[in-house]
Amino acid sequence: MKPDLPPAIATAAEAEWINGELIRGLMRTARSTRLVGLLLVPLLVAVLWNDRNAAVLLAWAALALGVAALRLRVVHLYTRDVLTAGAAEQSAFFMKYQWIWPLSALAWGLSPVLHFDRASLPEQFISWLILAGLGMFSINSFSFHLRTMREYLHVLALLPLGVMLWRIGVDQQFEGPTYQYWLVVLLVMFWQLLLQAGRRLHVTHRKNFELQYRNMQLIESLTRQTQAALDAVEIKNRFLASAAHDLRQPVHALGLYADWLGSEPELADEIGPKILECTKAVNALFDSLFDLVRLDSGKIRLNIEPVDLPKLLHDLELQYRPVAEAKGLQFRLHAVPGAVMSDAILLRRVVGNLVSNAIKYTERGAVLVASRFGPGGCRIEIWDTGVGIAPKYQREIFREFYKVPVHAGTEDGFGLGLYIVARLSYILGHPVQLSSRPGRGTRFRLLMEPTDPQQAAERAATAQIGNNP
Repeated sequence: MKPDLPPAIATAAEAEWINGELIRGLMRTARSTRLVGLLLVPLLVAVLWNDRNAAVLLAWAALALGVAALRLRVVHLYTRDVLTAGAAEQSAFFMKYQWIWPLSALAWGLSPVLHFDRASLPEQFISWLILAGLGMFSINSFSFHLRTMREYLHVLALLPLGVMLWRIGVDQQFEGPTYQYWLVVLLVMFWQLLLQAGRRLHVTHRKNFELQYRNMQLIESLTRQTQAALDAVEIKNRFLASAAHDLRQPVHALGLYADWLGSEPELADEIGPKILECTKAVNALFDSLFDLVRLDSGKIRLNIEPVDLPKLLHDLELQYRPVAEAKGLQFRLHAVPGAVMSDAILLRRVVGNLVSNAIKYTERGAVLVASRFGPGGCRIEIWDTGVGIAPKYQREIFREFYKVPVHAGTEDGFGLGLYIVARLSYILGHPVQLSSRPGRGTRFRLLMEPTDPQQAAERAATAQIGNNP
């Protein structure tokens, strides 16, 4: 036999939504039954008209109709201002006006003053029947909100009990007919039965709304997962299309150069460097893909330690200066002594991608790599005099597989360099800032905030971008 499963623990959001829907349900029934109270008032007055003083009846009718008018006003305000609002607005409105329902019960709870032991038995029976009907009707109307239902029933029962006990004990000195005592017992029993029934109905309403909320959450979760799966398929399709396009060119060129070298070996000195460039292009593409796989799998290994910035930048200078000078560009380095807490390998990858991009999109002029210390802390800056990036593309360039459509040189990459920069800088806690003017150049600034090992490990495990540059 399977053990009973414990009920799911409601979150604060779930509890707020359910309470809002319970209030919405109460107000919905109040809207649909708002004329009932108005119709019962003249009915009771008509029943008792021949046995009671007209002034007393009219005074009570004025009180009951006034309270009914107040209820209609509250329902109108709710319909106008709050009907389609959220749970917080529902609760705030109800807290402001919930007194109106106990006040309504007060008007009807005083009705036995008009008929108990003062009218004929048939008229008393009809009057009690009206009051009992109101009590049963309140179960359907107010069971959505347990506190309101209890307050309404307590007032509706205790006032008649008080009137009856006063009449029996004070006016009649306990010498009245026996049926009055039984009527008191029946009223107490009926009162308790209504409370029990209302409590059960409230539990049913609440469970229905709990199931509705959790079904909505499940549907939303399934929708998100479905969309994530569709997005993954789209990314994969874009990846395959991009990979097929970007790998075809250098591989095709390698085949052509190999055939050429086979037919004309004497051109080895001329063809060899071209083959080497094609090989480097293929390796660079695969390096980007491997970085992407490691990021998406959350398997980045971190080694947070003090990193000597001048040494790191000089190592990058040895790698990229020949590439820049081969394009006729000046490569300038300005490294201020100092160290920061980071991962040397990942930081090298970030700065290397930024330097590589600067060289790729600069046809003339210079590339400057600098480390600076100031009041705001340490920063690494990469300046170039290249084509620049238009404002409308400056956020898009950090997306995966994105290539600025008007830039020359984007055809030999996957569009992953800056995406990897964004992911790695987020993991390390080094925000990236971008400033660029089309035709004038670009500056990337890496704010070298010290990396917290625990937070970096958590970000690496999730491998999600929390802050876009």
